Amino acid sequence: MRIYLQMPANEGNPPRYHQFVLQEDLLGGWTLIKESGRQDGGGRIKREYYVSRDEAERALTKARDAQVARGYQVVFVQGERPAQSR
Repeated sequence: MRIYLQMPANEGNPPRYHQFVLQEDLLGGWTLIKESGRQDGGGRIKREYYVSRDEAERALTKARDAQVARGYQVVFVQGERPAQSR
C-alpha cells in the first residue's frame, strides 16, 4: 500500500510531501516506510517495523490522518486492501 500527500507551494517555496509505503518483509512482518521533504530536494526516510499487517495499517492510518490535519492533501493512493468477503 502506498499513500502520497502534498502541501501546496507557498510564497515561492516548493511543495512539501509525505509518502507512506507499507511492505511485507520476508519473515511475515511489516515495514512502514515514511518519507518526507521538499519536492525539489532529497527527503528524510524513517522505517518502522510491525509484527502484523493490522498493526502496521493502524500506524499508517494514524500517520496519514496526522498529516491531513496539518493541511496536507492526499494526492495518490495505491494498493488499498480489498473489502473482505462475507
